[in-house]
Amino acid sequence: MGNQVPSQSPPDEDLLVRVGDRDKQAFELFYDRFERRAFSLAYRIVGERSLAEDIVQDGFLSVWKNAGRYDPSRGSAGAWALGIIRNRAIDVLRSRASRTPDLDHDDDLTLENRVSDLNTEGQAIQRETGREVRTRLAQLPENQSKVIGLAFFGGFSQTEISDLLELPLGTVKGRMRLGMEKLRGELGSYEGETT
Repeated sequence: MGNQVPSQSPPDEDLLVRVGDRDKQAFELFYDRFERRAFSLAYRIVGERSLAEDIVQDGFLSVWKNAGRYDPSRGSAGAWALGIIRNRAIDVLRSRASRTPDLDHDDDLTLENRVSDLNTEGQAIQRETGREVRTRLAQLPENQSKVIGLAFFGGFSQTEISDLLELPLGTVKGRMRLGMEKLRGELGSYEGETT
């Protein structure tokens, strides 16, 4: 009969342990299981297909390099890998937002419009508020910041987050509620500081 393939494929966590031991076949299996979800997540965050593909490739390279650091007590293997993808996508957004526009080829009118747009008070306030929200979000417990980040930066519904993180829907709702309450309290004190 030769080698028989087991009817059940190995659990994600077992695959990730094997990836940590540099098992290429386990990596291919792990990649096949999560590539679509990873792409969907990256695409929802950055909104560009080619950029999302690059993020997925870079993220899975990081999975290959860092699989030995995976700690099953902190969550599922899928959530760990998708967290890497999410972080890469958010890093890309941050780096794009911090870049200054290329003004070399603009005509004078376009240049004046861009300078005017960049200097509006409303945009400055919006950027400062966005920075403050990201700072306060990073201070939340990881389980709360993850669900809020997936909802607001990734555009996922609570049901999708539940599926993605392999958590009961009630747990996702609870973490989101607690995190949002903390954010409201923190941002309320921030608004008091700035007025």
